[in-house]
Amino acid sequence: MPNTDILPEITSSNTMRAIVLAEANAQIRLENIELNVPECSDNELLIKVEYVGLNPLDAQYAKTGFCHWQYPHVLGLDAVGIVINAPKGIYPNIGARVMWHASMGDHGVLSEYAKVPNYAVSVVPDSIKPEHAATLPCAGMTALISLDKLQITEGDTLLIEAGAGAVGQFAIQFAKQRGADVFTTAAKCNHKLVKSLGADVVFDYKDKNLCQKIRRELGPQGFDAVLDSVGGETTVRNIELMRFCGRIACLKPLPTFEDELLFRKAPNISIVSLAGAWLANSLCAQQRMSFMSNLLLESVANDELKVPEINLIKFNAEHISTALKTQLAGGFTGKQVVKVSID
Repeated sequence: MPNTDILPEITSSNTMRAIVLAEANAQIRLENIELNVPECSDNELLIKVEYVGLNPLDAQYAKTGFCHWQYPHVLGLDAVGIVINAPKGIYPNIGARVMWHASMGDHGVLSEYAKVPNYAVSVVPDSIKPEHAATLPCAGMTALISLDKLQITEGDTLLIEAGAGAVGQFAIQFAKQRGADVFTTAAKCNHKLVKSLGADVVFDYKDKNLCQKIRRELGPQGFDAVLDSVGGETTVRNIELMRFCGRIACLKPLPTFEDELLFRKAPNISIVSLAGAWLANSLCAQQRMSFMSNLLLESVANDELKVPEINLIKFNAEHISTALKTQLAGGFTGKQVVKVSID
């Protein structure tokens, strides 16, 4: 049964506060504005947003813009909130707390209210704090999709770049559950953290002798698979560290490869994109995101998955702008979560 005790009141003025990008800009200047509460149709839910998890993508495209956006654009992709309006007979019901990953092509979720198709949400168990759930969608699903594309099975040797990042933290835990031998890179100050999540071997990503140390630890055979969240020359280096016909899942655009490297390694390269589920208008892919969200929530509820340390951010343009700049600066190991609702 939905918890009607937590059901918020709908604003009587039919307007809401939102954090928007007036135009893409290198300084990530955001604005506090008032917008109309979204109007829902068909199977869409109207949700009172409680928490929004910030991601590197939010910061990246705040600087460059995205081809599908109209301005002013509401930022934010990951949200948790309470269903306050739903078509008759549609699940979940009014009063349910839900989690979802929004379409990158439409307005985001850094607003007091948002709309989303009912099949794209997952109900958050009462045992999970809403701010914890807000850390899960983008980073958790990216980790799961990456491991699926890499076909990770027991005994595989896997390199996870940036193990202390949110994607890395989730990927380490899920990879160990699948029986992989997990190698990862992280700053020295985060070695204890990634070890506690299950990483077997940790390397300092700043080490000038990184490749030599990896080969010394791994042996001549090379990695079976690599989860590459860094891109650029790191992708080239990682393919060099893979075995012949090894597998690599890339979260960033591909660099230019030398023909000799591709012929010699014959890598199986996968591109990971959550946005594609919406941009390709794939109902199947959108529903699969809901299934993955359910798995993430169940794993947290069963104490099988630890969420990153949370840093709460105020629902204010200036504070969120600073938080997004922190995302791009690197070295941030927790998860920044915006508290939208007011107690």
